[in-house]
Amino acid sequence: MLIMEALVVGFAMLVAKDLSTERAIPASVLGLGIAILAIVAAACLRVRWGWILGWVVQVLVIAVGFVVPAMYFLGALFAVLFGAAIVVGKKGEAARAAFNKS
Repeated sequence: MLIMEALVVGFAMLVAKDLSTERAIPASVLGLGIAILAIVAAACLRVRWGWILGWVVQVLVIAVGFVVPAMYFLGALFAVLFGAAIVVGKKGEAARAAFNKS
């Protein structure tokens, strides 16, 4: 899911590049940074700081809404999906542990 989010942020920054020319940080650099963080977080989900980085990415994507207003909605949607993936994943791991125990 974080990889898909990286793609969405990348495409959103292509739109933002044309909208904002007077920003201190160009939108394309901002989007590239967030997309790279999302990919790193996806690669590091086996460790605790990977999950923390994943939540940081969610906050950053919502904050991109200041540059591209539609990202408020998409960022919130991805944050809910990320949280749901964590809950469903923990339930699946618990079910697998219970199955392997018996």
